[in-house]
Amino acid sequence: MTEETRRAGAASQALSVLLAPALLGFTLLAFAPGAAAQTAPPAGAAPAGEAAPRVALSGRFGDRALIVVNGRAHTVAVGDTVEGVRLLGWRDDAAQLQVGTQRLSLRVGGAPVDLTRAAPDAGLADGPSRVVLQADAGGHFTGSGSINGRSTRFMVDTGATLVALSQAEADRLGIAFRDAARGTANTANGEVPVHRVVLQTVRLGGVEVPRVEAVILPAALPHVLLGNNFLERFTMQREDGRMTLQRRP
Repeated sequence: MTEETRRAGAASQALSVLLAPALLGFTLLAFAPGAAAQTAPPAGAAPAGEAAPRVALSGRFGDRALIVVNGRAHTVAVGDTVEGVRLLGWRDDAAQLQVGTQRLSLRVGGAPVDLTRAAPDAGLADGPSRVVLQADAGGHFTGSGSINGRSTRFMVDTGATLVALSQAEADRLGIAFRDAARGTANTANGEVPVHRVVLQTVRLGGVEVPRVEAVILPAALPHVLLGNNFLERFTMQREDGRMTLQRRP
């Protein structure tokens, strides 16, 4: 193992503690300017103040479903409930879900369902619809792309709620974040100060997504992290060290 690979692995482990706190019983949520992020509700409870969640099915692993609820990804077993969404089982390739008294049938590749609106807006620009990423030596899926037209490197992080990048990378990309909304995020390492911005474009491979919310972190990160507010626009399939992201219709 080279020294560069060792450092990248250590940085990725630190990242998991910082940006995937759901693994430790916490969830990274959206931030209000100057206020700390709220702790997540217990598993099985609907988020406070939300009448109904926005739900998408992003993948299937055996009988488990990768369900994205309000931008947060969960791997759910049959019979389990997360954020008020219960996985009842499978009918062919469609997940059978229950939200309160309502039942949903979602397929991988279908558009997210917002129970408070008739039709969600996918928010994707026209153009190519498929990206294939290769796993690196550490098992992370990385790829090249751009933010606001400037090239960068990305890493898929299904444990992060939002796209995240370091202050150093934001400076390199010319993102004016210092006057942006400030907030704090609760993570396993305690409160972390952040800035919240809207990126005009995020392009991964040949697929471009306009107006993507992101947080700027003081910590050094080896890549820009693609959180669930970007990933929920795609379906994900993993096979033989490759991840295929297919744009939702």
